[in-house]
Amino acid sequence: MDFGKLPSIDKVDFQLPPEPTQNAVLLASLPKASQPTLYIGPTGYNMKPWVGKWYPPGAQEKHFLRHYAAQFNTIEFNTTHYRIPDFATVDRWREEVPVDFRFCPKIPQSISHARDLGLSSSEMPLFCEAIQRLEAKMGCCFMQLPPHFIPRELNVLARFLEYFSKKIPLSVEVRHPSFFEKTAEAESFFKLLEKHQVAAVITDVAGRRDVCHLRLTNAQTLIRFVGNGLHPSDYTRVEEWAERLKTWFENGLHEAYFFTHEPDNLLGPELTALCAEAFSKAMPGISLRGPKQVAGQQGTLF
Repeated sequence: MDFGKLPSIDKVDFQLPPEPTQNAVLLASLPKASQPTLYIGPTGYNMKPWVGKWYPPGAQEKHFLRHYAAQFNTIEFNTTHYRIPDFATVDRWREEVPVDFRFCPKIPQSISHARDLGLSSSEMPLFCEAIQRLEAKMGCCFMQLPPHFIPRELNVLARFLEYFSKKIPLSVEVRHPSFFEKTAEAESFFKLLEKHQVAAVITDVAGRRDVCHLRLTNAQTLIRFVGNGLHPSDYTRVEEWAERLKTWFENGLHEAYFFTHEPDNLLGPELTALCAEAFSKAMPGISLRGPKQVAGQQGTLF
């Protein structure tokens, strides 16, 4: 992910911001979860450099999704950002992964980047009909709005949320700086998501500390964590996230999706393994699953 990347991170303050005051009210209103769950994984699975380290030696590309799902329990699924899949393709995805795996498919850009968010086309119902075939393996759909989308356009988003299938969990990412200012318009965005039980995507990235807003709007949250090649700050940031997630789960959060990004995706599994270790230590009662290197590769994780 190139968004928010910097040539140097030496002067970046990666400390998480203070807890938004609205979170306590939201968490207190949620019904108690029987078993809070934390899903962690990289973005994308079609990675030949992972063969022999995270995928079995000699693994064929057509089996990469199966090998990915054996290592991780979720994926930020970019494939759907570029096209609406047909039913057979979605059925194949569903059958290739284990029962505890959850897809987080991106809304197609033909919808998310349209001026009316696809409301005047047939693409949204087509996408919803197809992606619902993931059934129990559906995690949380992810709509990434374009950088030029501003609070004055919230009426369009409101109509979209009214129209979008209530059977599909949804999260929304905005990037325009005005959404993270302390204004009535910005607050209206978060209140709109809360009304529709939609998660506000949180992105922890070097060059845009404002998008790491920490605002919860639903019983689930989706976090995109952008590392810097396993720089020492990646380790300290993961530890801080472990404590923040622990607090949220203790106070009522049901579910979190934590996606790890690294340059060119090469070190995504290593960062995910680091997260799994830190999160398991901080939250021994939380259900999660992390990766293990294939036989013969232990001892070279970091």
